[in-house]
Amino acid sequence: MNAPNASSAPAQVVSAEELYLDLLKKCLTRYAFGEHYHRLNLRRGSLRSALLGPLFAWLAARKMEVVRRTATDPRIRAEGEDWPVDAETMIGLRRLDNIQSCVTDLLRRGVPGDLIETGIWRGGAVILMRAILKVNGDEHRTIWAADSFQGLPKPDVEHYPADAGDPHWSFKALVVTLEQVQENFRRYGLLDERVRFLPGWFKDTLPAAPIERLALIRLDGDMYGSTMDALRPLYPKLSPGGYVIVDDYVLPGCRKAVDDYRAEHGITDEIVPIDRQGAYWQRRG
Repeated sequence: MNAPNASSAPAQVVSAEELYLDLLKKCLTRYAFGEHYHRLNLRRGSLRSALLGPLFAWLAARKMEVVRRTATDPRIRAEGEDWPVDAETMIGLRRLDNIQSCVTDLLRRGVPGDLIETGIWRGGAVILMRAILKVNGDEHRTIWAADSFQGLPKPDVEHYPADAGDPHWSFKALVVTLEQVQENFRRYGLLDERVRFLPGWFKDTLPAAPIERLALIRLDGDMYGSTMDALRPLYPKLSPGGYVIVDDYVLPGCRKAVDDYRAEHGITDEIVPIDRQGAYWQRRG
């Protein structure tokens, strides 16, 4: 049975555990928190970066930054179509709902294996995963959090021509340190021995990671190479009945990597849309 898609209507909360998870998701996204300040970021190599880079660096050294005041649009935040300044995740409520649905379903059916996200940004999705295990009394599974903590890699066009011209490596807003993510876990009281970090490029860390079996793989690598570098070592460890969630299926490079891998390995399980960006499938027998 596929985990249900999140609907646009608010989910009915019927227990203290569900109320906690509902509130956690709204905190992780800063959903409906009203007005906020949006950091202005400079794209590496751009003319604006050349002109304003020294000023931004001078301000950063003095713990200041350039911002603009904006109002949060609840619909956009729910769909994960903006980059929140201070939230722990940018994936929105619907993709968080999808994580909750999938993990809850795995626990109900007893699908064996750990949970992993490849590309965690500020950690919001893996924080939610740890919370779901907590409220369900599961103290055996491990949450694996894989990230370079340096942003995305420059395109490796020799091995992955589909990444030619991909600009994600230049987005400074995607650079979040391991220490920042650990502090975000502590903020919610969820940093413990069941959370394990895999710092480094996926091509180096994931093949050697001490992961025996997985019940859920969440891919958030944006690019062809980052997506393929995660699928190759991880998918063979996914239990039947487990889930693959692709945060960036809307992006051409990511979509091509997923489609190429599925074609190479004869995977025909139905890909189900989550929202306008993400999708998932359940591994059959």
